[in-house]
Amino acid sequence: MKALTIAQILEAVKRSEYQGDKLELAVTQVEFDSRKISNGTLFVPLTGGTTDGHSYIEAAIAKGATVTFWEKGHEIEAPSDQIEVIYVEDTLQAFQELAHFYRQLLNPTVIGITGSNGKTTTKDMTANVLTTRFRVHKTQGNYNNEIGVPYTILEMPEDTEVLVCEMGMSGFGEIAELSRIAEPDIAVITLIGESHLEHLGSRAGIAQAKLEILEGVREDAVLIYPHAETLINQEWPQGVEIAKRIGVGFTEDADVYGYDLTEEQSRTYFRTNLEPDVLSMIPIMGAYNVSNALIALAVAEQLDVPTEQAIFQLAQFKLTANRLEWLETTQGAQLLNDAYNASLTSMSSVIGTFSNLVIDETQQRSLLIGDIRELGPESEAMHRSLKDVIDASKINKVYLFGEEMGALYEELQQTFSADNLFYEAEDHQIMINRLENTLNDKDLILVKSSFGTDLLSIVSALTGVKTK
Repeated sequence: MKALTIAQILEAVKRSEYQGDKLELAVTQVEFDSRKISNGTLFVPLTGGTTDGHSYIEAAIAKGATVTFWEKGHEIEAPSDQIEVIYVEDTLQAFQELAHFYRQLLNPTVIGITGSNGKTTTKDMTANVLTTRFRVHKTQGNYNNEIGVPYTILEMPEDTEVLVCEMGMSGFGEIAELSRIAEPDIAVITLIGESHLEHLGSRAGIAQAKLEILEGVREDAVLIYPHAETLINQEWPQGVEIAKRIGVGFTEDADVYGYDLTEEQSRTYFRTNLEPDVLSMIPIMGAYNVSNALIALAVAEQLDVPTEQAIFQLAQFKLTANRLEWLETTQGAQLLNDAYNASLTSMSSVIGTFSNLVIDETQQRSLLIGDIRELGPESEAMHRSLKDVIDASKINKVYLFGEEMGALYEELQQTFSADNLFYEAEDHQIMINRLENTLNDKDLILVKSSFGTDLLSIVSALTGVKTK
């Protein structure tokens, strides 16, 4: 990061106090994890849950921290002379205010990406297509919340020209807060799905929450959104105006659209109206991932990256681990690992794509699917509805895991024999044993679930590959 002085930090953080005399002392790193600290670090002792970062001040000092935030009136007495102390009302708020200051100081073009599904894939694709022209910094891992977004911003190298920032949420108000911190120049909504229905009540509520990304955008901002999603217009926040709206989709009335899709096991081909004469390819299966690619191409067009260059970059894109990742089990089966996250929409889509993969007559397709979390009161009905996308003529065996999948198990008993349908509510080892005894080297198996179901541990047991 670009070095910041204590004087600049005091300027950035509201209601902060400093009693020392080293206003020109420079900070070259900001960390809330004492294990990652090096010389010249500002330590941010966050509080919450069972952890109080103030308890790690000695460890931070030992690692080389030279400045620390400190909540006023905290029960632990602040160190007096070992480290420079900036007193603040709330350490998380101070962290966020400093990130906002730093965003304005470097002033890169910021692309803020939210949505029910596809955020990480779209973020990675977008960053990839922009690297032909810009110095790009992007969200790492799942750092997309009230801590991760400011951390991502403060990690930006001084020469960053474009920041691609993923924004996640679980309830109302969260995306608005992140948008105000990051101030996107280009706001992206990938999808309005069913994730977080438990907290947001309906898809309309989810649309309202995603549209909060508009609350912090710059005056001349652009919104890129799914053209076919009617809730964008229906739930548009009153009084909010945006300079430009770009709809992406698969019909000719979209501003950016894809067509002529061809799906293979490890890649998908398509054409786009932005460059009809060039065949586009992404090294990943699924029409829904073409939608993510179209968003990346739309962003590239807004930033004057030649579409042909962007298409070439998409072909080099590497997917984040545990998302549509082909692995091999110890039995020789091909396993498609997509067990990092799930919604009803994403699970239905990937099952549909997987079911239509071209295979030879000696091969068989199987599913291992686990609970979809945070669906609220309609969870049972939504799990039951998955029966409509599981075609017994295309899927040979189905393995179901988790309490919520019990409802789907009842439905599938009508179409699958007892030999080809297995259900386990909570014991991962029982499921592992069943799979090891029934999978063979001719099987293709899709693994999909919400992260909390922990099917990644089953993937690790079957393949020997570390997934976490």
